[in-house]
Formats: sequence, structure tokens, C-alpha cells
Amino acid sequence: MGRHGWDSGARRWRFTALIGVGMAALALVLTMCTAWPGDDGRGDSAGTSTDGAKVHGTPPPLPDKPKPELGWGFTHTQFSADAGDAGARARAEKVLAAQPLPQIQHLMGWGSNNPEPSPGRYQFGEMDSRIDLIRRTGGTPVVTLCCAPDWMKGGKPGAANTNWSKQALETAPNAAHYADFAKLAGVVARRYPDVKHFIVWNEFKGFFNDSARRWDYEGYTKLYNLVYAELKSVSKDILVGGPYLVMDSLEPRATEDASAVKGPWGSLDQRSLDAFTYWNKNKTGADFAVVDGSSYTKDDELLPSDFGATDKFTAVSRWVRQQTGGKLPLWWAEYYVEPGDAEDERDGWSEPRRTAVQAAGMIALVRGGTGTAFYWNPQNEGAKCAGCLWKPTQLANGGAGLSMLKLISRFAKEFPPGTRYDDKVPVAADDVPNVRVLADEKTVLVVNTLDRPIKAQVDGQNFDMNPYEVRWLTRAG
Repeated sequence: MGRHGWDSGARRWRFTALIGVGMAALALVLTMCTAWPGDDGRGDSAGTSTDGAKVHGTPPPLPDKPKPELGWGFTHTQFSADAGDAGARARAEKVLAAQPLPQIQHLMGWGSNNPEPSPGRYQFGEMDSRIDLIRRTGGTPVVTLCCAPDWMKGGKPGAANTNWSKQALETAPNAAHYADFAKLAGVVARRYPDVKHFIVWNEFKGFFNDSARRWDYEGYTKLYNLVYAELKSVSKDILVGGPYLVMDSLEPRATEDASAVKGPWGSLDQRSLDAFTYWNKNKTGADFAVVDGSSYTKDDELLPSDFGATDKFTAVSRWVRQQTGGKLPLWWAEYYVEPGDAEDERDGWSEPRRTAVQAAGMIALVRGGTGTAFYWNPQNEGAKCAGCLWKPTQLANGGAGLSMLKLISRFAKEFPPGTRYDDKVPVAADDVPNVRVLADEKTVLVVNTLDRPIKAQVDGQNFDMNPYEVRWLTRAG
């Protein structure tokens, strides 16, 4: 499951573990200095409160009803623009506000602390900070309800006892605590009444049945249905989706676990299809369907090429839309086109290549019927930040938007939800193998898939393209 983007390998969790150690030390000091109400001697109540459901801040006014399709956005990870140099943060916020995008924040991890360290005791400080950032930049907030506090999965309660290891974070709540997790989801919905879109869990983490060698889709669906009911009890206007399932693929010659959904890029893992099918049949309800995945295989093969592999996104999207009868809008919570290295770093490509293949991936998602997709932002603190959306705000000269943000922002502006696409854009015959094209009545997006300059003829226009260039054309009339 290394490709799900927990950050660059172990680095995120090393950092987060240090935060946990710091919190433990602080809790110990506080315990030695004073007795907190309800404290049992372990620092359980330090930094927590019982008013988790109290509305945070000043939620912005909302339109009449939330829409189930949001278009193109991104996910906040460990580092974001709510921390760092003040000037850099202001620049990043200005860039984000120029083209407001939907933005995902997770409940626990990826920049959020343990929301309920002990039953009924809450700490939302870091999540408050992220929601505030989304509000200031005019984005549409989305909350992914993952992960679960330690006491819901067999760990110790208490703010000082949070286990920030990757293994612990990837553990699902025990079945006996599904209702407690659903209740926590309701607390979050009441705290942030402007959040009207919720995704239940992340990539079936902790829901794999090792003995049966398949996903525990029964357990996940029970959790999902409880969360769905709780959120709808808070407000009928809240929109809920799942199952946020990884659509893994195998190389074309593989037979074990291979499905009939296949192409030059490989074949989908039948176990993922089985899990989606069960959820789709047994869910209480859903306002949108959510999946994620990479264009490359489980063995990190880009087949038949980096650009050709993106056709997988089209095939997966069409399969999901077919399963739901076209009734549920389709979301991709994550999508990857560049394999990670041993540390899950994705920095082996040049930025032009990375941007071009991302653009091709977005085109492939659209062609499959995807209406909402989120780029997993690999933001870090250093000057080197491959694929990042903005220059890290921890740098005094940070905050400027980078090429990936420019691509996503322009894509979101030109192709919003409900766009009617033109499938008959004329392309010169010798250009067809070399370019990827997407158009509506006003705009044409052209991507050069080659690492060399070309002369292109698209939509009646002749122009030169640089290697891996992403070109936007305005249509006549």
C-alpha cells in the first residue's frame, strides 16, 4: 500500500512520531504541575476538551444546496500553507484564492492530530487550522474520515498515548467501536457546519483479511453505513461517499486475482472489484462513489508507456460508472502517474514530464466520466519539492504557485463540473499518436507526449510545441 501517499516513505511518520513524543513530554510536565479535571494520572486530558461539537470559528455562508460534483482540487498532507513564514503563507493563500479549489483534509494524520484521544475528550487544533486555511482561500472543504483514535482500535486512551507509526495509523477501528467512530464523525460535522462533503475512511486501511486474502468489505460497509446514518442525522444536506477503494492493477500476463477489466496497461485486481460490488449493493446510501489508484501496476510498471498507462483511469472510471448505473457522481480521491522509489518519493521525472503526464491522466479521468478528482499534494519543507503545488511556506521566499498548481487551477477553471466535452476535435493524422487532447466549446487542451519538440495541427491551428508541453488554445467563434 506504499503508493497511497502517506508522505515520502518513513519521513512523515518519523516527524509525526516526534510530535507525539513532544506531546507526551508536555503532558508529563503538565501532570506534574497541576491536576486536570477528570485526569487519571496519565495526562489523558491534557490539551483536550469536551466541547468538540461546538462550532469552530465563523463558517462562511453556503449556497442553497451542496453539489455532489466538485471538479478538480487537491488534498492537504503533513505540510501545508497554514504553517511557516508569515509572508510565504500570505503568498500561498493569495495564489490559492485566485482560483478556489475543493480541498481535502483528513480527520487524523496528514496534518491533523488525534481528534478524540479519550472517549468524549477532543483536540481539533490542527484540523481547525486546516479548515481555517480552506475558508480563507475560498475553497470547498472536504473531510476524509480517517483515521481512528487509538482507543477505538485496541490502543491506550489519552493524548500522550497516540501511536503515530504507520502501522498503527493504518489500523481500522474494532467492530465494537464502529458506532463510536460514527459518533465522532457527527461531532466533526457539527463543529464544521460548512463541510458538506465527507468521504468515509481511506483506501480500506486495516480492512484486509489476510487469512482469506481479500478485503473485509463486510466490515467496511458496516462502518460506512453507521457513519452515513450519523452524518445524515446531523443534516440531510450533508453528502457522503465511499468506499475510497484502491483500484490496483496487475501486469497483463498475470492470472491470479486478475479480472476481465483489462487493457495494455494491465488488468484490475478482481478483489478490488469484489469489494466495490459488495459495498455498492449493501450500502445504506451514497451521494457519490470514491475510488483511487495509480496508472502503473502493483509492480510499478508503466504499461505500455507513461502516457499510455493513463488509459487505465478511463477504464476504471467507466467500470465504476457502469456498476452504479451512472447514478452516482464519480470521485477519485487520489490518482498517481509517477511510481515512487523505495522511500515512496516521486521525484525521478523532470517537472515538464510530470506535469504533462498528470495532464494526460486528468484527460483520461474525464473521458471515463469522472467529475471530481483530488491531486495528492506532496508538500514538504525544503527547497526541493517535486510535484508540489506551491513553493514551501517554511522558506522565507516560499508561497509562489508551481507548475502543478497552475495546471490544476486552469483545468478546474476551463472544465468545471457539468462541462460538455467535444469529442470531435480535428487533429492531424501524424499528430494523433503524439498528443492528448481535451476540449469544450471554448477551450482546447493539448499535451505533447514526446520528449522532443513537435509541430502540431489541432483544431485548425498550427503551432510548435516544446518537449512535454501543455498548451491551452482558445477556440474561434
